Amino acid sequence: MEIVSKASRMREVAKALHARQQSLAFVPTMGALHEGHLSLVRRARELADTVVVSIFVNPTQFGPNEDFTRYPRDLESDCRMLSALDVEYLFTPEVEEMYPEDSRTFVEVEGWGGYLCGTTRPGHFRGVTTVVAKLFNIVTPDFAVFGRKDAQQAILIERMTRDLKFNVQIVTCPIVREPDGLAMSSRNRYLSPAQRQAALVLHHSLLRARAMIERGESNADVIRGGMKKVFDGEPLARVDYIELVDPATLRPVDTIRKGTLIAVAAYLGTTRLIDNWSAETP
Repeated sequence: MEIVSKASRMREVAKALHARQQSLAFVPTMGALHEGHLSLVRRARELADTVVVSIFVNPTQFGPNEDFTRYPRDLESDCRMLSALDVEYLFTPEVEEMYPEDSRTFVEVEGWGGYLCGTTRPGHFRGVTTVVAKLFNIVTPDFAVFGRKDAQQAILIERMTRDLKFNVQIVTCPIVREPDGLAMSSRNRYLSPAQRQAALVLHHSLLRARAMIERGESNADVIRGGMKKVFDGEPLARVDYIELVDPATLRPVDTIRKGTLIAVAAYLGTTRLIDNWSAETP
């Protein structure tokens, strides 16, 4: 596996691969890799001849009171995991490489970043779409693979890709969970043992929603109330949001339909976790 730190070298690699008619699948990450990330890499391997993974903790998607400086970083471990999956290239640019001092240009999906996570993380998705656009321009992949745990992120990236005419196919993969149901996240390592147990409330609230829908409930307010009761039973968790939205617009719905996105975010101490489920029945 070649570790590439410069955008110029990454462009050379991509250009040479395309010249040889080699397809390229790309998995952008912020590192601190876990099985959820590795599932994306495995999917990328199925899609293309060559796999590129990036590790870049993107400062523009963190707010002033968020965890940029303490976000988990373990490049040595990440490299071992990626090498074991036969990843050909790891792109690890420095902040100065991605954001030169005189940078003034950002990419934003107008009107879509203010829902769900964007409500309490203003500017977050502008940072996400900006860095992904930069990475797409550098890596020029045929496929880009994302996880469904960050559902809003995947939806906005799909829209950005379409609107800006990037020649890349966006592929989204299922959420990977721990055996007890907690969605895998790099931030899970922040949790104390008590918080780790309490964090299951996110998954349990989604299971409550699913059970209500399968019994025939379709009123979004009633389902939201049922989910809130699950959180009320867990004093260590503080709800950020419980929302039922149309995945095409990210706007709240009154009535559940097939495909409705049910999304939750909550704090366990200072650690913010997210989870979601798409309604499978009308």
